Order: sequence, then C-alpha cells, then structure tokens
Amino acid sequence: MLATFLIETGLALYVIVRYRLTRISRLVIAILVSLAVFQLAEYNVCEASMGFSSLDWARIGFVAITLLPPLGIHLALELADKVARQRRLLWLVYGLAAAFAVAFLTVGHGMQGGAACLGNYAIFHVAPTTIRLYAFYYYGLLLFGMGLAWFYARKSRVKATRRSLFALIIGYSVFLLPTTTVNIIDPVTIAGIPSIMCGFAVLLALTLVGYVLPYSTKQAKAHE
Repeated sequence: MLATFLIETGLALYVIVRYRLTRISRLVIAILVSLAVFQLAEYNVCEASMGFSSLDWARIGFVAITLLPPLGIHLALELADKVARQRRLLWLVYGLAAAFAVAFLTVGHGMQGGAACLGNYAIFHVAPTTIRLYAFYYYGLLLFGMGLAWFYARKSRVKATRRSLFALIIGYSVFLLPTTTVNIIDPVTIAGIPSIMCGFAVLLALTLVGYVLPYSTKQAKAHE
C-alpha cells in the first residue's frame, strides 16, 4: 500500500514538473492523487494514525475513489475535445459522486466501521444498501467512460486523439480485468473489491503517464 502510494504520488509530481498544467494534465493529476489518497487511507485504516480514527480513514479513502469514475469521463471528453457539448453529463456524474461522498461521510448511511485488515487487502464495512448502489454507480460509470472513449476514438480523424483515447481504455482495462479475474477465481475476495481494484490501479496510473499524456501532447501540437 505504501509502495503504491509512493509510486502514484511520484507520478503526480512528475506530471507537474514534466508537463504544462493544461486541463488534461490537471485531470490526470487529480486521478493520480485520488488513487494515492486511497492507498494512504487504506494503510492508515489499520493504524488509525495522524490523529484520524480507522473510520475517518475509511471515509477519506472512499471519498477519494468515488471521484475516479467522473474524472475518467471528464478526461475522455477533454481528450476528444467534447466537454462543451457534454456539460450536462459532467454535472450529472459529478453530482452523483458528490451524493455518494456525502453518504460515506454520514455515519448511519455510509461507512459503518473502519476495515478488516487482511494480508493483501482490506475489507471496508459499508451499509448494504449503499454498497449495492455504489457498485452500480462505480462499475456503470467506468464502463460508460470506456464506451465513451471508444465512441469518440472511432470518430476522430486525429491520430494522436485516437491513440490517447485508446490508451485511456487500456488503462482502465488493465485494472478492471485483473480485479474481475481475482473475484472469479476466489469469490471471497469480492468483499475486498475497492482495495484490490485500487491495488491494480497503479497500472492505470502508469498508463496515464506513459501513454495518455504523451499522446495528448502530440494531439495539442497537431491543433496548433
């Protein structure tokens, strides 16, 4: 967890130093920071350190990853240069994220406790109704974002735009597919999906910095 936190934090700092702070690079930084915050929260949820309780860290972690689906959709729209046409969609997905963030910050309706700390992952205790809705929100928006990226990639005539959008799809695939595979092999791990998924999400972080940003830079130069 700490190693993943350091990798994702280091990548965020690298982006700040290496690239201009455009809307695209800021979104990438936001995704990297959200992933890093979850890893830090996951580590500290078992330690109850820095003046926060285990429950506090669980809340912080879930709020951080709740931002990932709308940030992914926003990034896809920025790469495709379609934000102006899809502002209502962005208001909707960010509104949903805000609603879940409030739920997780409310004791009786979101987080019901800290987490069970296992060897390789943590199991967070979330209200049953909330977690069912959250799973639909999380997987639904991730898949929707991937579909949106695919749609715009196929329509774009700019090679760099297509490559950046396809790289984003690959980035999300490389952490969704391993998580799903682990859950199929060992159904017990389903309870630890947030923890396991964000462990594999370091692959998303590497894809964003190694492929999406370089292609988007070429894309920007193509429009100059």
